[in-house]
Amino acid sequence: MSKANLATVRANPVTIPSRVDAIDWTQATADLDAQGCAVLKELLSPEECDGLAALYPDDKNFRSKIVMGRHGFGRGEYKYFAYPLPELIAQLRPALYTRLCGTANRWNETMGIDIRYPDRHEAFLKRCHDAGQTRPTPLLLQYGEDDYNCLHQDLYGEHVFPLQVAILLSEPGRDFEGGEFVLTEQRPRMQSRPEVVPLKQGDAVAFAVHHRPVQGTRGPYRVNLRHGVSRIRSGHRHTVGVIFHDAK
Repeated sequence: MSKANLATVRANPVTIPSRVDAIDWTQATADLDAQGCAVLKELLSPEECDGLAALYPDDKNFRSKIVMGRHGFGRGEYKYFAYPLPELIAQLRPALYTRLCGTANRWNETMGIDIRYPDRHEAFLKRCHDAGQTRPTPLLLQYGEDDYNCLHQDLYGEHVFPLQVAILLSEPGRDFEGGEFVLTEQRPRMQSRPEVVPLKQGDAVAFAVHHRPVQGTRGPYRVNLRHGVSRIRSGHRHTVGVIFHDAK
């Protein structure tokens, strides 16, 4: 990778938290409560997106590679980053966690789940690591023409943070066609509700990993969510997934 690309993935530790704090979290929280997902616009610059995508060919950045077709996950492939994470991801992970943990705790309380999450991501990771979940889960996904990602949930172990973030590194209409982010919500005794989330390069979507509460006429109830990516009709698409719990 060129020196220019290396520079784009080295985050300024002041810039990234400030950028995350500048997001309209009141609106994002309302969207998460209403739809199970929220768009975080322009989280990364085009240069940062290109720099992260350029990491994909160098296996030194990663701990493992998954070819989706071999496991029935879809078509395409992804790689899990190794520790230490690229600085940009290492700064985004705790900054986003801090802003999402209030929603995570409120959702669990509403659903009658006893688990609560500490304010600091470092403390939550210690909980994961003490339970044997020590492998980093942030990942870089690569799709080509006709590739897709089946609906799924990123659980990985006993300790699961109930929200995660995906950042689109490619520009729709320029780098690829198709490849929409899709979320489905399985409601009790009802048909599933789909949600297609439009994203531009550098936009992120925060969404529920597993389930979330919905207010019904008789009180709150729990709905189950899955996410995926529709078929890439042409071009190439790269995405970063920021998952806050580590894996066994």
